[in-house]
This record gives sequence, C-alpha cells and structure tokens, in this order.
Amino acid sequence: MTSAVLPTYNRSPLTFVRGEGAWLVEADGRRFLDLGAGIAVNALGHANPALVAALTAQAGRLWHVSNLYRIEEQERLARRLVDATFADTVFFTNSGTEAAELAIKMVRRHWVARGDPDRIEILAFEGAFHGRSTGAIAAAGGAKLAAGFGPLMPGFRHLPWGDEAALKAALSDRTAAVMVEPVQGEGGIRPLPDAFLRGLRAACDATGALLVLDEVQCGMGRTGRLFAHEWAGIRPDIMMVAKGIGGGFPLGALLATAAASAAMTAGSHGSTYGGNPLACAVGLAVMDIVADEGFLAEVRRKAGLFRQRLEGLVAAHPGVFEAVRGQGLMLGLKCRRPNTDVVAAGHAEGVLTVLGGDNVVRLLPPLTIADDEIAEGVARLDRAAGRLAAAAA
Repeated sequence: MTSAVLPTYNRSPLTFVRGEGAWLVEADGRRFLDLGAGIAVNALGHANPALVAALTAQAGRLWHVSNLYRIEEQERLARRLVDATFADTVFFTNSGTEAAELAIKMVRRHWVARGDPDRIEILAFEGAFHGRSTGAIAAAGGAKLAAGFGPLMPGFRHLPWGDEAALKAALSDRTAAVMVEPVQGEGGIRPLPDAFLRGLRAACDATGALLVLDEVQCGMGRTGRLFAHEWAGIRPDIMMVAKGIGGGFPLGALLATAAASAAMTAGSHGSTYGGNPLACAVGLAVMDIVADEGFLAEVRRKAGLFRQRLEGLVAAHPGVFEAVRGQGLMLGLKCRRPNTDVVAAGHAEGVLTVLGGDNVVRLLPPLTIADDEIAEGVARLDRAAGRLAAAAA
C-alpha cells in the first residue's frame, strides 16, 4: 500500500518498534546498535527510566494549558538553564527551527529598539544548518536547502567556514549579528577552533554585533561540556538549543542575555505548545543528569575511547575512510567511498549512523553508551567497511 505520508524523506527500509538504551529493535526482531540517537536527540538513550518516570508522572497531572498562564515546570526549567549558562532569560519552543526563527527576530528587533532599523545584516557560514523554515534556510544559505523556495528572507551574508580573514573583512559596525554553529553537524562534523571562537567574540564586542550560537546539535553535553562554546571560554548573546534537551520529547529553547532580549516585549513572539508541562518535565529530568559534572566527565572519557577505536578503524580501512573528526561524542568519519554506501553497509551489520555533508558519516550515540557498546559499534563498522572493501576488489 502506498504511504499517505508526504514523501519528503528518503527513508531507510527499517521500522523500529522498541528502544532500549543504545539499542533499537526492528519489527522483525533484529537488534541495531544506535550510533545516531535520533540525530543527537536521544541523548540519554531509548526509554531512559528517569525520563519515562518524569513523563509518566507529569502526564497524570497536567499536559497543556498554553502560555496564557504561568507553567510551573517551565519556570523551573528556565531557572535551571539560566543558572547553568550565560543567559538571563529563556523562551521555550518545540524545535531547533523555531529557536532559529526567534533568534533572527530577536536580532532584528534589538536594532529597531536601539533606533537603527536598517542594521539587519547577519553573517553566517557556508555549510551551516539552522533548520528548514524559510528564515532558517535563508540563514544557512545552502542551494540544496533553498532550491525552489525563493524569494528568501534578505539580510544574510555567507562566509567561507572558519575563514578568519573573510570574517574580519565582513564584520563591521553595520553588522547586526553573527550566527554560527560551534561544531557543524549537518555540514560534516566540523568544529571551529577555540581561537576562532574567541576572536569572533572579541570582534563582535568591538563592533557591537550580537553573537548568536546554534547549539541545537552540539549542545546538552554532546561535546563533553554542557555547551560546546564553553571549551573556548566565551559567552554568546543568544543561543539556540533543542535536540538533546528533551531526550527524545519535542523541546527547544532560545537563551539570551537581558541586553539582547530587551526588545522582546509582550506580544512580540509566542508559541501555543512551546514550554508545555510535559516537555518541560522531561527537560528537567534531562538537566538533572546532563548538567552534572561527573556525567560530563564520563562523556569526555568515553569520547576519548571512541575516538581511539575509530582511528584504528580508519587505519585498517584506508580505502573506505580518510579521517576521524569532531569533538566529544559528536564524531564523524570522513569517507573515501560514498557515505551512503557506508551507512547502508552498517545497516547490514546492525549498526545505525547518520549521513552528513562533505561525505561524512556522523556518529552521535547516546551519551550513556557503555564502553562495551562502543567496542561493539566499532566492530560492526569494521565489518561494514570490510563488506565495502570486498565488493570493490
């Protein structure tokens, strides 16, 4: 029977019916080791007991009231995020795309309120991904994302990724903001050097431009710090968060300083579902675990183990893989063979990975993955690479 679902996804022929930690169970009973975690969403694994308990308890009390009223769980989660970060205030969304839209609106309104409505240009970087709304694809600027959806929102200028000279030439006292992912995910697991981020912060300070960080994929413990920009010792003005913050439940947030958000007054933005009690109850349970320094230390330890094993994998299969890249448990295998072939060969060996740009396979396992599961995942990738090498011989 033909599917009634709009065919905008090139789906793999797999149907999962149950999840257990780092594992997914297919309808036919096969078990797959999940090194994609729903594209970095299931940060604490599938069916995590703490998240199940939080959601179940909240479901028995209150699901939805809208933002016409104060929401206790929302207030508590906002306070947790403010206390743990640079931010003074939080707006809750259902997704990273919605957080990106608000970031763009906040930047524009910031300058209007300061009497400079023509200061609208936002600098962004090639290879970026900020979501799939019209504003977000205008911010990212990629032809593949934008094809057929013009005219796009004006006011964005796209620079070569990581090009300090181009950034210095483009950034001026007419720049409204710079929007950047500390680690590009969709673009192929590309971390910006700490020195670049520190220079960017200094340049924004010198010109008055706002610094907007997109930590939708690289945040919430993914790199071994609560947020990736912490490695560089900088503080943004605005930050987009989603994916891991809900541990699999739809939740996003925009964090901002008081100065950056001052113009966002009553009626300037809203969301019917954003920050609902169910999502925020789960988000609180996620924060209880991920914001703990002991947990983050374990992520860093496991990241070192995973990377070491992946370096061995690359060395063993030079015809399939070129290099390992990334940070923390946000890793990528730069491929010599088409990355689509590597993902498909992984499916045949019962391991799930995620496609990325620049012919990269993304490895975004649950942050709770065990050492033996890391070993098993690399073993399955080794067998997958062997399949490809044998087929090419």
